[in-house]
Amino acid sequence: MQGTRVPFRIEMSGKNFRAAPPGQRTNGEGKQVNNKVLLATPDNEYELMRSDLTYMDLPDHLSLHEPTQNIEFVYFPNRGMVSQVVVTKDGRTVEVGVVGSEGYVGAGLAAGLSRSSVREIMQVAGDGFRMMGNALERILRTAPQLQLLLNRQTGLQGMQVAQTAACNRLHDIQQRLSRWLLMTQDRVNLAVLPITHDFIATMMGTDRSTVSLAAAVLQKKGIIDYVRGAVKIVNRRKLEKSACECYGVIQQFEDDLGLR
Repeated sequence: MQGTRVPFRIEMSGKNFRAAPPGQRTNGEGKQVNNKVLLATPDNEYELMRSDLTYMDLPDHLSLHEPTQNIEFVYFPNRGMVSQVVVTKDGRTVEVGVVGSEGYVGAGLAAGLSRSSVREIMQVAGDGFRMMGNALERILRTAPQLQLLLNRQTGLQGMQVAQTAACNRLHDIQQRLSRWLLMTQDRVNLAVLPITHDFIATMMGTDRSTVSLAAAVLQKKGIIDYVRGAVKIVNRRKLEKSACECYGVIQQFEDDLGLR
């Protein structure tokens, strides 16, 4: 379904730093850790975090951060997907980035920022861990490799924003939809994505009819199919060919930083 993925690794000071296997770390409550940032954190630095990580269910539509608020918490998803959304004064929205188990939410704190300009909201339900922002800032004073991990994630998210802005301006809706479906599947690891056309249109800053026309073309080509309230990816290889180059650019950036 997904194809061969590069084993997750982090490049630290020119060396490969192998992450702990999923499920072999827990928080202070004994809940299993599958978030790749937490798994890649060195043992001694993870122990500094462990007691501050609170396990949470993360239902869809849960707002993790609003652009008018200070960043009070950071989140490390185990499962699910977070959309980073820009909201205009007239209420229109467009998605500029996505975060799954490969990353974390609240990236501004690692760069010394107290606010972010985006709304961060659960778009595919999951679970994960929450930490007070001031606890993370305290831990980072004595956790240089964690700081490097978070800085690289912040860089990746910034690159996503830039590439998505170019994609939204320069590429047609079918290419953009294909890229979006691929990036979503990469993060939730499901063949059937629990998303509607209305939701996709909101994330892509367009109307439902435009998305429905593009989706119909992909369905006719045998690339996707509809199920109630969801989209099934039938042929991922064809979907990759249908996407614009932006998907490959983002993948390559993740590979170069050792984030996949």
